[in-house]
Amino acid sequence: MADLKARPRPVGATAVLGRTGFPHVTSATKGELDIVTSPSQPGFNPLDLLYASLSACLVLSARMAASQMGVLDKITDITADVTGVKATEGLSRVETFNIVFSIKGDLDDETRRKIIHAAEDEICTVSNTIRGNPSFSTTIAE
Repeated sequence: MADLKARPRPVGATAVLGRTGFPHVTSATKGELDIVTSPSQPGFNPLDLLYASLSACLVLSARMAASQMGVLDKITDITADVTGVKATEGLSRVETFNIVFSIKGDLDDETRRKIIHAAEDEICTVSNTIRGNPSFSTTIAE
């Protein structure tokens, strides 16, 4: 696959939480999102955001791969449904990500597999980061 370098975009997010209430998240580009914590509340909790990031990155990456392969015009719809299984022992974490990919359109199974492989293993920054072992640099502000 070709080296994909998108033009720079401000990235990052800031979450603010008071003594009561729920976190409010603002992106570097001023997007806003309120986080929920109750199982019955509609909206996104932190784990949903992780799954959402992976699913969005995968479908965007699959579209990029299809374009590079010259088959984008044959695709009508790309879906990545992401869920996970939390670890039962050790640190609180997602132990397994379950991804169901669907690429609809006039494509054979081998082309679908190639698109998904490129998206998941080569292009998607989120899947590459999750598979890696990123370091954390934390500072304490005054």
